[in-house]
Amino acid sequence: MDGLLIDSEPLWQEAAEEIFGLYGFKLTTEQYETSTGLRTKEFVDYWFRMFKVDLNNSELAEKQIIEVVTNKIMNKGRIMPGVNYILSFFKEMNFKIGIASSSPKELINIVTQMANIEDYIHAVSSAQELPYGKPHPQVYLDCAKVLQSSPEECLCFEDSFNGMIAAKAAKMKCVVVPSNHQSGNKKWGAADLQLSSLQNFGKLLYESLR
Repeated sequence: MDGLLIDSEPLWQEAAEEIFGLYGFKLTTEQYETSTGLRTKEFVDYWFRMFKVDLNNSELAEKQIIEVVTNKIMNKGRIMPGVNYILSFFKEMNFKIGIASSSPKELINIVTQMANIEDYIHAVSSAQELPYGKPHPQVYLDCAKVLQSSPEECLCFEDSFNGMIAAKAAKMKCVVVPSNHQSGNKKWGAADLQLSSLQNFGKLLYESLR
């Protein structure tokens, strides 16, 4: 969802910067991008360990970041180009469609309402309460189970490296749509296809993935 359906990654970064500043440290853009796709809890714990912040503060920091980013998304979140196109494309092909996200389910619901895509979605899986989040594949496996689909029959769209690893570990095909400044990175080599926008997907590319 984040970075693929809605341009929220800069807002997550802003929220992290605001809250981490309260604990005396700041991430570079490069540092932030290494942890994109992680659940907020794992994201906070990872950087608290790196900067030697008391982990007893991590639960509060997680709640603070989620609260701040939710407000930012509601006030200035932008739906990504091609969202309605890609969902319509698969709906016309009678695909079942699910969202598998590291974000809390409440935030997923907010975004689907903002994008007016509730009628397209057949399943929503959040990694928030799972034992492990992305790059662990469980959130994708759970989504496939709700859709009553075999993981091997699923096609996943991702924008983060950790998400791509999760999808491939679930034995799904994965199309990556990274941000412009990350598009040339060799780390996307494990993907089945790389696009610059959801709008660029079509029947010929679909057939090439079958």
